[in-house]
Order: sequence, then structure tokens, then C-alpha cells
Amino acid sequence: MMTEKQFNELMTTYRQQQIDGIVDEKVRQQLAPYRVQNAVIMAAGMSSRFAPLSYEKPKALIRVKGEILIEREIRQLHEAGIREIYLVVGYMKEKFFYLAEKYGVHIVVNEDYYRYNNTSTLMRVAEKLGNTYICSSDNYFTENPFEEYVYRPYYAAVYAEGPTDEYCLRVDETGRICQVDIGGENAWYMLGHVYFDRTFSRRFVEILRREYERPSVKAELWEDLYKNHIDELTLYIRKYDAAIIHEFDSLDELRQFDDQYICNADSEVFRNICQVLACREDEIHTIVPIKFGMTNLSFRFCCRGETYIYRHPGRGTSLYINRKSEAASMKIAKDLQLDNTYIFMDAQSGWKISRYIEQAQTLDYHNWEQVEKALQLLSILHASGRTTDYSFDIWQEITRFQQALKQKGQDDFADMQELAKAIEALRSICDLQKYRSLCHADSYAANFLFDSEGRAALIDWEYSGMADPAVDLGTFVTCSDYSEAEVEKVWQLYQGRELLPQERLHYMAYLAVCSYYWFLWSLYQEANGKSVDQYMYIWYRNAKTYQKRALAIYQEEG
Repeated sequence: MMTEKQFNELMTTYRQQQIDGIVDEKVRQQLAPYRVQNAVIMAAGMSSRFAPLSYEKPKALIRVKGEILIEREIRQLHEAGIREIYLVVGYMKEKFFYLAEKYGVHIVVNEDYYRYNNTSTLMRVAEKLGNTYICSSDNYFTENPFEEYVYRPYYAAVYAEGPTDEYCLRVDETGRICQVDIGGENAWYMLGHVYFDRTFSRRFVEILRREYERPSVKAELWEDLYKNHIDELTLYIRKYDAAIIHEFDSLDELRQFDDQYICNADSEVFRNICQVLACREDEIHTIVPIKFGMTNLSFRFCCRGETYIYRHPGRGTSLYINRKSEAASMKIAKDLQLDNTYIFMDAQSGWKISRYIEQAQTLDYHNWEQVEKALQLLSILHASGRTTDYSFDIWQEITRFQQALKQKGQDDFADMQELAKAIEALRSICDLQKYRSLCHADSYAANFLFDSEGRAALIDWEYSGMADPAVDLGTFVTCSDYSEAEVEKVWQLYQGRELLPQERLHYMAYLAVCSYYWFLWSLYQEANGKSVDQYMYIWYRNAKTYQKRALAIYQEEG
């Protein structure tokens, strides 16, 4: 292996020969071990911080200073003589497919993009890694950083003045990265492209394949795997001026770089907001994605001194959410003063604008003053006599989820069929007393908000429709950690008196049915890569426990 000085001298000779139009074959042979073979562009992620533009298209496909980000990067790779490019896609993958024909890139689909981090992307191309550039699809380089020949593996870095939460680098006297710290101050940190040489790639792939099945590795960035094995993996720092490498983590950052986004973000989301609030795009600012929410993408924003929430419907939710029903219910909820956050909802596509409640708290199941207020909201809704043309038929919804899970092969475990039959046995008990009113159908703690003065609001009416009020009570209870005595207390607070035996049986049967419904719902979410955490087992356990209890009471008391 030649020294870096020898490499630089040889590159000077090579460039001069290129200018002269004749390159000595001996020079090519000497440089051959350092020739870049290919590039991997990672474009699978959702870029959730880049709301709202990332709701409509992948971040890599936005246009910056007149050029589409990823197309600019591909052209810069081509200019450096790198034609073998592997583009790994996942989120909205179909929007990238045109690049195969336009630029000759190889499309690689990462179906794990929504459940794992970018280690899953590199697993998809592990056999292609050699002398390889690893690129992020959303970087913007003011100068082309790519080269035909590279002497040694490196990670690009820029300098942070003051504190930063980025991956900060410590290097030895040769420039080899010897430590990576998450967060630091006045430090060089990782930003931009990376270059693997064959030696690095070989060792990295060995470690990746060996450790990939560990959940922690799948959930991490590949940089985390690198820093955890930094003694075995050699990368050097390549320093760049901060004006050369750009990464836009938010729309506000992009607006600072490219002023076309101040007044024209070319976004349907922005046009929706402007139409409803009668504002200009440049008045919409301080956009903060809200990361929670199983079925939707949402962000908080400011406009003319007020703060709002924009709700963007998630993909695949049309299976179990009727947006027309939701819109009809929300108008009634506003009329009944159950949800004063509501401003506007599009009944066709499902997007919604709401007021943001400052310092809002969600319901504490063990704050009985809050619980009583929450149950009063449900009681007002059920007793209102207001109706819509839409139903929430929990038995129909159960069947729908059962069929969807069967198609996905997610219905095959020990007592699934036994549990389904046990819940079906409660149908006749539920039908003994038939009630029907407008119901929320998703009435658990997170959907009851309390402002700083203790006023309650019932939000998120996605599942609402005409149903038995016991559906709301069943959902309310099954999402809690209540004891049996506390469950009984909830029912009594709702009724305002002691329960009759048939009422208790009715509520208990519906509690089991609602628990089963939400258990199926959680299985469907997990099958689509959305973690439900501990709730899945809670719902499973409640479905079994209260099914047995309701059936025993029915058989004993006739």
C-alpha cells in the first residue's frame, strides 16, 4: 500500500494526464485499489421531523434551489465517475421508481423501514459494499464532495461552535476516529457522506450480520454499531466547511437556506391551512411534529399568534376509519361543547385542523375528579339524542380485523380460535338489552384533555358512530389498570347510582368484547409495524377475564 503522499503525487500525475487526454495504463493500475466501485443512497426513512412536506413526499424528493435533492446527489456521483448506484427505498417507495430509468440506479426495497433503523438498509446491500460511498438521500452539497479515487475510509464532518447533540468525533494524531460521543461542545461532528474501503466493508458486514438479529441493533443507526466496535473498524475524519454540507431537519431550516419555501412550499397541506385560516404561507411557522398517534401523522404549528394542530391521516387507516362519520360526529361534539378544539375537517380525505391546548394534560385514571368529568362528557353525548347516518358496529369491526389478520398470517397462535369463539358466545348476552346512541368508540385516557383550569375536552372522533353506549364504557375501562372494584366504581359514576344486575352483566359483556376488539386492533397495528407496547397483553387478558366472568354470571343467574 502506498503512502498518502505517494497517492497524492500519483493523483496529481493522473489529473494532468486527463487534461492532456492520455492516461498512462500503469498509473491506472497503481490507482486501481483506490477506485470507488459504487455508492449506496439511503432513502428508506420517513423523515418525520420534516413535517409537513414529508407527509406528501419523501424528503429526498423536495426541490431545493431549483433541483430535486436526490437527483442532484446522483448527478454529483455521476460527475465523479460513479455509475453503479444502489438506491434503498421504503417509505413511499413508488415515488422513487422513476430514477431507475432516468439515471440508471438500482432500486432496492427495504420493507423493514418502518420498524427498524438504517442498519436494515445496509443489510439489504451488504453484499455490494466494497469501496463504497454511503450517502444520505437528503444531503445538499454546495460543492461536489465525491471523487473517483479515495485513499482511505472516512466520515465527513463539520465543526459545531458551542453545544450540539450530534455524534461528535475524537481523533488521534493520524486523524483516525477513536471515539464517538452523542452530544458535545465545540467539536467536529458527523454530517454528510461516508466512504467505506474494502477492508472496512468486509469487517463491518461481518459484525452487522453477526449482531443484526439483536433488537437493539435493528433499532439503532449503523453509526451506533460502528461506534460500539470502533476498535475493530477504522474510519478517518474528513473535515468540511459547514457551508458545503447541508442537512435540513425542519422546514424552518430549509426556509433559511432557500427562500422559495417562505411563500411557496408547493404543499397541499399548506394550501389547506391557508384556506381554512385565511393566512399566507409565510405566516405558518414553528412546525413541530407530534410523534405519538397510531393512526395519523400530526404536527403543531403557529400562525398569527395562535397555536394549532394539523392532523394528516395515516396510510392504511381506511380499513377501519370512516372519515365522513368522524366529520359528522365532530360537528355534533362541537355543538355539545364536548370538543372545543375542533376548527375544520375535510370529510373526504380526513385532514383536520384543531386548536392546540396549552399545558394540556391527558386523563389520569386515578384522579377521580378527572374521571368523573370524563364520564360526564360521555353521558352528555349518549343522552343528547343526536344521531348521524353512520354506525360503529363492533361485531362487524371484529370480523373485519379477523379477516385482515388472516390475510396477513397474523392469526395463528395457541388460543386465537378459542378466544374468538368465547367472545362470540357473548353476542346473545349483549343483545339482551339493546341501546343505541352516538358514541365516541375510542374513549380512553389520551383522548380526554384537561386545560390549565381543569376543563375537559373529548377529542379524536375517528371511530365514532351510532352504537351501544357500553362500547364507550368498555373502551374506557379496558385501557386502564383498574381493579374490579374500580371498574365497578366507574360504572356507578356513569349511571349516577347502584347498577341493576342486568346492567352490570351488560357492561361486563361489552367490556370483554371491547377488549377483544382492541386486541385485534393491536395485532393489526403490529402487523403493519406500529408498536402498541403493553396494551396488547392488557386487552388480551381483559378479553379472557371478563368473558369468563360475564358468561358465569349469565349462567348462574339465568
